Amino acid sequence: MSVVNASLETHAPTGTRAWRVLGASTFAFTICFAVWMVFAILGIPLKKQLALTDTEFGLIAATPVLTGSLARVPLGIWTDRFGGRIVFFCTMAVTIVPIWLIGYATELWQFLVLGLFVGVAGASFSVGTPYVARWFPKSRQGLAMGIFGAGNSGAALTKFVAPVLILAAGTWTIVPKVYSIAMLVTALLFWFMSASNPAHRSGGTQSFSAQMAVLKDRRVLRYAQYYSVVFGGYVGLALWMPQYYVNQYGFGIEHAAFLAACFSLPGGVLRALGGWMSDRFGAYRTTWIVMWVALACFFLLSYPVTDFVVHAKNGPLSFHLSMGPVAYTVLMFFVGVAMAVGKASVFKFVSDEFSENIGAVSGVVGLAGGLAGFLLPILFGLLVDLTGVRTTCFMLMFGATAVSLICMHFTFQPSARAANPQRAVNVTRP
Repeated sequence: MSVVNASLETHAPTGTRAWRVLGASTFAFTICFAVWMVFAILGIPLKKQLALTDTEFGLIAATPVLTGSLARVPLGIWTDRFGGRIVFFCTMAVTIVPIWLIGYATELWQFLVLGLFVGVAGASFSVGTPYVARWFPKSRQGLAMGIFGAGNSGAALTKFVAPVLILAAGTWTIVPKVYSIAMLVTALLFWFMSASNPAHRSGGTQSFSAQMAVLKDRRVLRYAQYYSVVFGGYVGLALWMPQYYVNQYGFGIEHAAFLAACFSLPGGVLRALGGWMSDRFGAYRTTWIVMWVALACFFLLSYPVTDFVVHAKNGPLSFHLSMGPVAYTVLMFFVGVAMAVGKASVFKFVSDEFSENIGAVSGVVGLAGGLAGFLLPILFGLLVDLTGVRTTCFMLMFGATAVSLICMHFTFQPSARAANPQRAVNVTRP
């Protein structure tokens, strides 16, 4: 592995072309992510139009996430074999027509089917990650992947743009038409601004089974579990929060979307900070801090609106506990920051340990995160329908985060971490 790392360090270009590729890829991923999250906003008027339950809302919002997740593994492998430029362009191109057709759908099943096709845009992450990483030396891959991953801020872009379009046009059908044109323009800009390097096609001489063999490594499952919390949780909450503001606090769609962006925006933009921190302090230490911050915030967010009476000596004492929109938004902002950093730190693990199979491994890790992002909104809605308590979504996230912390504690040996804190990936494995 040391020979491979030295080769990457020596041959990865860091000049103008590398930064141009990174800029074009980040912009394209931002638009792809905005499209991927579009039902977080469209789902609000559709819930009324189609008389959907909370579970059905979760399903329609999360359907694009399913295909975006399942497609990550093959697209990641194809990126290793054929290069990121052509795969990224084709990924965007195949979504243009389905996005446009959403504006003409009228039944739930139609939205679900089109959502499956549109969801391919979300798989662009497993294409762009190995594509941009190979343009940079190993010492800067964390930063490069963090900058690219900042395209997650497309979730916030949708929350800013889609409500404005709906209010301006008076109908939600304007959104898919505008997004379809935006995707077409983005695909063309990406093609002319990006570049190819045949030397980056590491999988060209490997069979499919040889590339997939690395997935038997327990480390891949470990990082997939972490990513299901920091990315899956981010996607699930980004889809769920606008309607949470509407139903919990009675806000209109434009105000709900704006406040939800206070979580989505730092959750995307600050991923570059996570890349820098992972390069500087190590992937393990960064991820460990992220999980603790998220756990503390989810604990506070989980408490439902409660009234209770204490029978004191001098008479009953009444108490009322509730989380107002200001406190809720502040806590979600910190959750967004933590998840942004965590998304980058998990992929720093991947780039450090799987240099020759970044596409395949990042596809599997991304698949785990995406599937979690698909399941969580559905589970959020199901829990609300079953219990009537809206904060159950945070109770679920608290439990998932706690599991990650327990796994990290028993996976990495403290003695090895203390001996080499800068390269946490070198810790002794069980």
